[in-house]
Amino acid sequence: MLLLSVIIHPSDEIIEEVRLMKETLASKIGWYHSKNSLAHITINELETNESELEKIKRKLSTISRYLKTQEVIFDDFGTFPNGAFFLSPDVDSRLYLKNTMQDFHNSFDYKTTIKSSEPHISIGRKLTLEQIEIGKALFEKPNLSFTCNRIALRLFNTERRQFDIIEEYSFGNECRGGEQGVLF
Repeated sequence: MLLLSVIIHPSDEIIEEVRLMKETLASKIGWYHSKNSLAHITINELETNESELEKIKRKLSTISRYLKTQEVIFDDFGTFPNGAFFLSPDVDSRLYLKNTMQDFHNSFDYKTTIKSSEPHISIGRKLTLEQIEIGKALFEKPNLSFTCNRIALRLFNTERRQFDIIEEYSFGNECRGGEQGVLF
């Protein structure tokens, strides 16, 4: 079985900034879950077999044609009760990302093991409350932005214990059939 993940793939600049944040946090608390994971926004995860992979790639290509590009801003930190510490989008970006994720879920008809509906960029997972407080104290209020214009398909690498990107899909900004543009 293959373990796949579909993500919103941020810019290389954001990936590097988040990598540096993770390194800074690790210098204070040591290794932690998600430390080596490249910055991303999870849409879903699924298990499938090799024979379905090409069909899934074609489906992702079709879905991405109808996703809309927009600038997004991450301007705060957040936490989840499971020990996640993450970058959180501003109100407008959160709404756009949630709608994009919902549009994706509505069009993706494969069984998923994880379906995310809360957009965020993880800095760390399974952290203690003390480690989260250290993380909050380390960083100033973030102000990161990127043009959200691509998703990526990742395959779990069992040797590295990380996901590797195997294909990227740029947003096409197309209207779905039956929709008409505004004339006036």
